[in-house]
Amino acid sequence: MMRKLIPKGTLRQMLLPPTFGLHLTGSADFTVLSVEVWSTCLVVNIHVESAAGKSIPEIAIEDHWGTVYTLQDSASLGSRNLQVFTPSVPPGTRSLTIRSTDAPEARLVVSFAVRIMHDADDVDQVPGYHPQRLRRPA
Repeated sequence: MMRKLIPKGTLRQMLLPPTFGLHLTGSADFTVLSVEVWSTCLVVNIHVESAAGKSIPEIAIEDHWGTVYTLQDSASLGSRNLQVFTPSVPPGTRSLTIRSTDAPEARLVVSFAVRIMHDADDVDQVPGYHPQRLRRPA
């Protein structure tokens, strides 16, 4: 059911791919359309190129901090697939990279630049956030 994929929290930003995020393999042909950054999670919006006979894309998300993002839920409607990952991006995150994990080695699909958050209310909602541990990049 699509209803349980609607995240709780605040939509902080929508990331659009700087390049065409098309991924073609024997098991999945898909394009990453966007990533929604919510205060509680990430939602990856995927267009599955050939829905008939192809599996749901298997992806992993990483950032420059090495944060582990865990797939919580996935739903498909026609050629569209939404995948929800937790947690949301930690404060100070500069980039997100999506890799396809349907092959023996994870392959790069697309990378996104992440705009630095400035809203203190949103930052307070991020689990594990400790402002004293943040440092300005060199």
